Amino acid sequence: MASGTFGERLKREREMREVTLKEVTTATRIGPRFLEALENEEWDKLPGGIFNRGFVRSIARFLGLDEENLLAEYDLAHGEPSMAAPQPYENKLPRPPIWVPILAVLVLLAIFGGLIAGGIYGWRWYSARRAAKRTSSSALLPGQTQAENGVVAPSAVADLSSSTAPSSTAVPLDLAVSASAATRVRILADGALLLDAELPAGETRHFSARQQFAVTAADSSAVLLELNGLAMPPVGTPGASGTIVLSQKDLRQASGGTPQP
Repeated sequence: MASGTFGERLKREREMREVTLKEVTTATRIGPRFLEALENEEWDKLPGGIFNRGFVRSIARFLGLDEENLLAEYDLAHGEPSMAAPQPYENKLPRPPIWVPILAVLVLLAIFGGLIAGGIYGWRWYSARRAAKRTSSSALLPGQTQAENGVVAPSAVADLSSSTAPSSTAVPLDLAVSASAATRVRILADGALLLDAELPAGETRHFSARQQFAVTAADSSAVLLELNGLAMPPVGTPGASGTIVLSQKDLRQASGGTPQP
């Protein structure tokens, strides 16, 4: 572009729009002397550099001209190479390491596996507890319940006429235990523990069995026994602990008048 072409075009575009230098100054805040220097291409009167290019952009925008084309004409007239538009800055987030998602998956698998294992263990524990309760309840005699103090009281007399009776002549055994003085007494009925506690003085308790009783007393002389209403011999030597076993045989001997051994 020949010298003077840029300045002449700039002035011509302004005058064609009937715009004064004062109006351009008011709109762009560019001093009148800088506007005149651009139209006259008096480069030494301009601040130079990016300021000159900023002036050209503002004037082109105000007059409705293409900014890039006008800047290219300015660069050609002023002898400056056109500057390429800066590339937009991309703020790229750093990519996480590949082991991070793998670790997250492993953690989730570990948690899920722990939940499954805990559920299986809980179910096995519950099943084992239910089986233990069934075994414990089946060990009790029919018609008996276990009290909190370890005493199992008879709730009903068993019907010995059923097919489970050992013989047609067997009758249920009822044992009455009385204490003249407080002493500890242990009673087994057909191998099942019915009582293992201190029996207060003056108290009488009844227990039922099918075959036999095993009675142990800390003070033999303080315990009185009756089997189906018949008095039984002492548990042991007076003043000492002792154990006695009572069965259907003792009941028959006592009712027949046979002396007890």
